[in-house]
Order: sequence, then C-alpha cells, then structure tokens
Amino acid sequence: MSFVGTPDPDSGWLSDDDFAIVRRQLPILYVEAVPVRVDGRGVVTDVGLLLRVSSAGAMTRTLVSGRVMHGELVRDALLRHLEKDLGPMAFPQIPLSATPATVAEYFPPPSESGLVDPRQHAVSLVYVVPVTGTCDPRQDALELSWLSPPEALSPSVLADLEGGRGQVVARALAAVGISQ
Repeated sequence: MSFVGTPDPDSGWLSDDDFAIVRRQLPILYVEAVPVRVDGRGVVTDVGLLLRVSSAGAMTRTLVSGRVMHGELVRDALLRHLEKDLGPMAFPQIPLSATPATVAEYFPPPSESGLVDPRQHAVSLVYVVPVTGTCDPRQDALELSWLSPPEALSPSVLADLEGGRGQVVARALAAVGISQ
C-alpha cells in the first residue's frame, strides 16, 4: 500500500491529555546537548549553557533539551532541538555516531539518581555537540552563556543547573576528556 499526500507534521505527538496519561505510566525519551566551541585540534574551549526562567519563576541554567518523537531518528531530534534552542545559524556538528556521551535518568522527587523532573520519568541521551555558527537563543531561553571549561565545571555554575543537570554536564564533559 502506498501513501500519497503530505504526511501529518504532528504525527509524532499525542494530544496533551493522552501525553499526560503516558507520562504517568512510561519513561519518556529525550535528547540533551551540551553545546561547545572547539579549537582546530578539537579541544573544547568554551561550553554553552542556556539561561531560562524556571516554572517556579527562578533564573536557572539548563541544556538544549527535548523529546524524541515517535518515528524520529535520534540524530534528527538532536538537530531539531539544537536549532530550536540555539537558532538556525548555530551550525551544530552532529556526532557521526548515535552513541551519547552519557545517559541521564530523571525522576519525580525524590530521585535516587539526583536528577529531577517533577513531571515524569525521563531517559535522556546526552551529547556534546560542537557548534561553529552564531547562536541566537530562541523559545524560552533568555541567553546562551559561553564559559571556559573550568568555569562551566565550577561548583557554583553546576549548582545553577536545574534538576541536577550539573552532574550531567560534568559527566558529558568528562566523556570528552574534561574533568573537574
């Protein structure tokens, strides 16, 4: 059987009500990205962290993040969320391999993992992604701050990351040879 016509652009999404039910019963797959700038040798020189206003109204740092839609390749989801959060001129260098730098598991409080998402149990594939273009944060991000690796790994900056994401940043950067 062949399908002729324009595919539904939202075919990977559930209604809000259906998604609320699924969130209470199943882990949801996400991708997260730690944007970085690298020098000519591939050494990380800067780490990008987004600044947002949390649902509680507090200023907090976070990562590029979003759900993977049904039928969507992980690489495509990663590219979609990088463009959504950093703008179309960021020119991310998507990894050749779909293997993440680390995997993060978020749970509603209390959380054994130390990672918290009050809405759901989420499993996130985390990537370190070099970007070469101009980043113009969009959506709900207020700004993208470029920090040196030591600044990004400082206890005060890691503590500013929402939901325990400081440990995710530390693990992702360790996977590319940068440690505290």
